[in-house]
Amino acid sequence: MKKTVVINIVGLSSSLIGEHTPFLHSYVKGRHLQRIKPMLSSVTNSVQSTYLTGKWPTEHGIVGNGWYDRIDCEVKFWKQSNKLVLAEKIWEKAKKLDPAFTCSQMCWWYNMYAAVDYSVTPRPNYLADGRKMPDCYTQPASLRDELQSSLGQFPLFQFWGAGANITSSKWIADASVYTDKKHDPTLTVIYLPHLDYCLQKFGPDFRVIAPELRQIDELARDLVTHYEQQQTNVIILSEYGITPVHQPVHLNRVLRRAGLLQIRVERGLELLDAGSSKAFAVADHQIAHIYINDPAVKEQVSQLLQNTKGVELVLDREIQSAYHIDHERAGDLVVMADKDSWFTYYFWEDDAKAPDYARCVDIHKKPGYDPVEMFMTSKIRAGYKLLRKKAALRYVMDVVPLDATLIKGSHGRVHTNKDMYAVLITGNKLAKDELEAVEVFDVLMESLLEN
Repeated sequence: MKKTVVINIVGLSSSLIGEHTPFLHSYVKGRHLQRIKPMLSSVTNSVQSTYLTGKWPTEHGIVGNGWYDRIDCEVKFWKQSNKLVLAEKIWEKAKKLDPAFTCSQMCWWYNMYAAVDYSVTPRPNYLADGRKMPDCYTQPASLRDELQSSLGQFPLFQFWGAGANITSSKWIADASVYTDKKHDPTLTVIYLPHLDYCLQKFGPDFRVIAPELRQIDELARDLVTHYEQQQTNVIILSEYGITPVHQPVHLNRVLRRAGLLQIRVERGLELLDAGSSKAFAVADHQIAHIYINDPAVKEQVSQLLQNTKGVELVLDREIQSAYHIDHERAGDLVVMADKDSWFTYYFWEDDAKAPDYARCVDIHKKPGYDPVEMFMTSKIRAGYKLLRKKAALRYVMDVVPLDATLIKGSHGRVHTNKDMYAVLITGNKLAKDELEAVEVFDVLMESLLEN
C-alpha cells in the first residue's frame, strides 16, 4: 500500500487560506482543493467518525461529541473508547486487504482501544486529592514514556481551556514525526486543533487571528516537508469551517420555564436531573439533541423550540433520516441553530446558583459542550489558585466566566457559505469539487491503494 498521511487542520476553510497562510496559499496552487459539504452534525467526533468509516451517523452512531445515555440516565461527553464507533474503520479494512498495513492514529478522537498499531490521545491523571495532572494514553503503552521523555509532558492545559494555544498542536505534530521515523506506518492521521480555539473565541476576524493562522501554517509546512521527503501521499483536510455567531441560545432555560426540566438543589447550587426531566437539551455547538422522557410533551416541546429565537430547524425522527442522524443515541428531536446563533447547556436562571462545575474546565460533568471554558474570569484569581496548588493546599480552579456572549465563532450547521466549508487538499483532481463527508473515506482508501 502507498504510504499516506492525513493532516487534519481543524477549522480550516478556503476563506482562511491567503496572505496569513503563505505556505498553504502556495501549496494549494500546485494541488487540488475540494470542499466538503457540512453534515449533521458538523462537530469533531461525528465528522471524524464519518471520514474514517465512510458511513453516516445513522450507521456509526456518533451523533455528536456526546449524547444522553438512556440506560445510565447520564449525559456523557468526550468518551474515548473506539468501540463506540459502530462501523468498520479504514485501518480495519486496509488490514484485511494487506496484512502488512500499519496505522498511526495521532489524537483523532475515539482513539483508545482502536485496532491501530500506534496511537496517542490526551488522558490526564485524576489523583486522589482532586488534582488533574497532564498526561496521555498511547498504544503501545511504552510509546507514552518515549514521547514524553523526548518531547516533554503532554501539554494538556494548552490543549483545552484558557491556555489553549499552538503548543499542543506542535506536540502532536512532533509526536507524529517521532512515531513515523521509528515505525514508518503506512497510514498516519494527525489532529491539529489550534485554529479551533481562536476561531471559537474570536470568530474569523483577521485582525485578531492572523498570528494564529501563521503559526498553524508554519506547522503544516514542517509536517508536509517531512512527509514529502518520505515519498508519502499528503492529504490535508478539515472537519468544518467556523462561522461568526453573536447570539447564545439557552435551550434548557426555555424548557425550564415551560416546567419541563427537573432541577435538584444541593448545597444551595442547582443541578440538572436529566433522568427526572420531562425534556432537556444536550447542547453541542450549533446542534442540540432534545431528549424527551415523557412522550406526552413531545408536541409541546417541538412547538416551543420552533418558536424560540435562534432556532432554524427542529427535526423529529422521520426528518432526521434525511439528514443521516436518525440513531437511537440521537435526541427525540434534533435542533439546529440559525447562522447567528449557538446553543449553551446553561439551565440555571441565577448565576449564584450555578453548579460548581460551571466555573471550571470540566468537560465530563457538564451536560453539554461549553466553549466558554477557553476564557477565564481573572488572571489574578487563576494565579492565586495556582499558588495554592504549588503550596499543596486544596484548591478549585473556578475561573471560567458564565458569559456566553464571549463566544464569537461556532459550527455544526449544514447551511453555510461555501467558502466556510471544510476543505480537502490532495495531489489528485477528483471528479467533483464538492464532496459529501462519507466520500472522504474513498479518497483516503484510493490513496492507500495507489500503485
